[in-house]
Amino acid sequence: MRGILGKKVGMTQIFNERGEVVPVTVIQAGPCFVTQCKKGDTDGYQAVQLGFEETKEKHLSSGQWGHLRKNNLPPLRYLREIPVSDGEEYEVGQKINVGIFRVGERVDVTGVSQGKGFAGVVKRHGFRGGPKTHGQSDRHRRPGAIGATTSPGRVFKGMRMAGRMGGKQVTVQNLEVIGVDPGRNLLAVKGGVPGARGGLLVIKEARKQE
Repeated sequence: MRGILGKKVGMTQIFNERGEVVPVTVIQAGPCFVTQCKKGDTDGYQAVQLGFEETKEKHLSSGQWGHLRKNNLPPLRYLREIPVSDGEEYEVGQKINVGIFRVGERVDVTGVSQGKGFAGVVKRHGFRGGPKTHGQSDRHRRPGAIGATTSPGRVFKGMRMAGRMGGKQVTVQNLEVIGVDPGRNLLAVKGGVPGARGGLLVIKEARKQE
């Protein structure tokens, strides 16, 4: 499985060869460094650890900087693991850029969704709310009853209620690669991806090909 780390730049639209408007998300993908190789005989699984976005030493913990310095790598802000089928084709210090993907391929993009704070059931779950007439002066956006009377006499786990909304890891699958620009480390994929502008993204080869 191929993969790379990147940052969300924003959304725009482009015209394809048929003159159709295609909404795309532009991602600054790479360059990334291979900072560690996990192997089946020593670690029990095969994966590569990628480092992305050079930063200053003072922004890293001593353990992080020591891990990178040991392999003669620059200080890197983000470290993430990506599973691979054949770890032998990677080596520590190898640089990976956006050229690993081609136009027309399908990718899975993982990011952290935008946090929207504490939200009620109408915004968070799409509840209709209560009636707006017949004396209902302050129940327009309330959830209504949540219990089940005497039996079982408790609120079931998983009941959809008000709470923190967003800020969770989300993966959008099977996004089509519309454009690849290795010179500027840019990747354009069709549709939206999780997170705000500037958020970290993990782009991997699609697991479920259409």
